[in-house]
Amino acid sequence: MEFKQTTLDNGLTVIGEVNPAAASMAAGFFVRTGSRDETPEEAGVSHFLEHMMFKGTARRSAFDVNRDFDEMGASYNAFTSEENTVYYAAVLPEYQDGVVDLLGDMLRPALRQEDFDVEKNVILDEIARYEDTPSYRVYEKAMAQFFAGHPLANSVLGTSESISALRREQMLDYFNRRYSPTNVTVVGVGHFDFDQFVAKVARMCSHWQPYDAPRDVRPAPGRRARNVVTDPKVLREHIVLMSPAPPGQDRARYAAQLVGAVVGDSTGSRLFYALIDPAIADEAHMSYDLLDGSGAFITFLSTDAERSSEAIEIAQAEMKKFQDDGPTEAELQAAKNKIASGSTLKGELPMGRLTAVGFDWVYRKEYVPLGEQIDTLFAVSGEDVWNVARQYDLTASAMLALGPVEKL
Repeated sequence: MEFKQTTLDNGLTVIGEVNPAAASMAAGFFVRTGSRDETPEEAGVSHFLEHMMFKGTARRSAFDVNRDFDEMGASYNAFTSEENTVYYAAVLPEYQDGVVDLLGDMLRPALRQEDFDVEKNVILDEIARYEDTPSYRVYEKAMAQFFAGHPLANSVLGTSESISALRREQMLDYFNRRYSPTNVTVVGVGHFDFDQFVAKVARMCSHWQPYDAPRDVRPAPGRRARNVVTDPKVLREHIVLMSPAPPGQDRARYAAQLVGAVVGDSTGSRLFYALIDPAIADEAHMSYDLLDGSGAFITFLSTDAERSSEAIEIAQAEMKKFQDDGPTEAELQAAKNKIASGSTLKGELPMGRLTAVGFDWVYRKEYVPLGEQIDTLFAVSGEDVWNVARQYDLTASAMLALGPVEKL
């Protein structure tokens, strides 16, 4: 595999991991924008705008967009997070020009008023459906509580009130603030011709006018509050524990990954054996959330209401024990094997490598081959992992619970 990179005159970056042995290629437009870049008056606009990208351009109707993807046999979609909006597709190599033409065209949407009005109802329906999902509700509330006073507290979907009040002109203003070519990275992975890829990107995007698209990247200290949201219609107690973690630019992110895997992987972790194996909880897992200038360890528990206090006490006891003693060699080796295996299996397909290559560049302006990432992971010592747990104090976590319980 070979890494290649160039920057167009307007500041648009194009990168590629070329793999002639692959049978397909994947392309993505990574826009460094998300809910943390919104004002309160436009809450949810990043995600809404993602939907509008599929509603047509000056050259294509919404039907044309979907038809063109289908005619290429593409596997395609988009997603929006607190920090990024990504549009992507995987195709056979002979369609590399076609997929760049389509994605590049989509990134300059028509934003027709009639499409905006129709899609607003789709977004409102999506918000309503997620409000019926306790795991989503507790996550959103926990993020808002933990990052209170910081842009990372912003909801990705927004609220029914903010979306209902949002006007097309506000969306256009947000687009004009955030979708600068200097804030976009075009990524290709797999079996494709990089020079041809760049030439096509240039034809589609070189006329985009550059401007500054700044982001507030001050660290988020994390508010360690504890709250209970009582909802008798939710039958089980859903609990999120959160504590600070290394930011996405910190090399300690490898050790933080291992903290999450040892303490809270979905199988074979300390939380698994302490809570799921004895049937105290039906879900108990910890993950490391890598963010721009910040980070968080997020632990999710789902349990019977009567056992919720017990589940929290056990989870916190496991975190304290880990922080006091660190990982065993066996735990550390198993965690490394899990992460390496998962990355390798995902990376066998260009579609699986696309986000890894793209986010390495978006967050750190670097390219790290998969083999080098795995070597770095295996070089992390037990002391490194233990230091992260102690430095970021897993035992002082914030807590947000949602369910029938009135007090914890």
